[in-house]
Amino acid sequence: MSSPDKHILHDYLSRIKRPSPLGSTVFVGLRLAEPLVQHAILSQNLGSSLINHFGGEVLPFGIPVEPCIGLSPYRLILFLMSAGSSLKQIFWLTSVAEQEMPVKSAIPIGAFNFLFNSLNSLFFINKFTSAATNGGQDLDDPDFPSIPLVVGSAAYVTGLMLELVSELQRKRFKKDPKNKGKNYAGGLFSLARHINYTGHVLMRGGYALAAGGWIWSGFTTAFFVRDFVTRAIPCLDKYCQEQYAESWNEYKRTVPYKLIPGVY
Repeated sequence: MSSPDKHILHDYLSRIKRPSPLGSTVFVGLRLAEPLVQHAILSQNLGSSLINHFGGEVLPFGIPVEPCIGLSPYRLILFLMSAGSSLKQIFWLTSVAEQEMPVKSAIPIGAFNFLFNSLNSLFFINKFTSAATNGGQDLDDPDFPSIPLVVGSAAYVTGLMLELVSELQRKRFKKDPKNKGKNYAGGLFSLARHINYTGHVLMRGGYALAAGGWIWSGFTTAFFVRDFVTRAIPCLDKYCQEQYAESWNEYKRTVPYKLIPGVY
């Protein structure tokens, strides 16, 4: 008897198209709560005891934009990055996606976003890992904006728009009854078969760069590229192959790049 396949790909998203009010409510609730946690980290140094425990030192707060906001310009931008990624995912679920969001998927996805975004905030408020410092010097606001913030913000906005626009283009195509059962190969998806994933990588890497600097951004980018290449893309390719058959094969011949146009 042959041994079972040890490498089983796990798709965290269901491909079943039906409403899921409970799971969707859980997902939206978790994604709305997550930016509030980032605000607490950035405005109140929540988690500072953890940083001190590992020998770090908490970064000075800086001068807030407004007393009621409690965030310096740099910290406010990081908070907006957290809020932007949260609102984008909520919009995707409520206005773009057709598949269900079961509770068993909503909770780990919400927890995953909470973990990565919290690490961004914690790396920022730690003086020795923050993208706002140079060798531990206090450069939170005096050197504002830092190069990592400028480059990271550009990558974040570019990635967010790339992911959002590509998904809206595909959604518009699929809403047309004459395209029922057809694979979308136009717009931004003519550049790479999973161009929305490309946008997500840019967004994640940019957010990490603005918060924790080049090394943390490199790790984050590599993590998401590896996850997409080894898990998410094979999962979706398998689904699309079963769903569109020869149409998908033709799309792969026409658009040979999976993630990075002209490269891979």
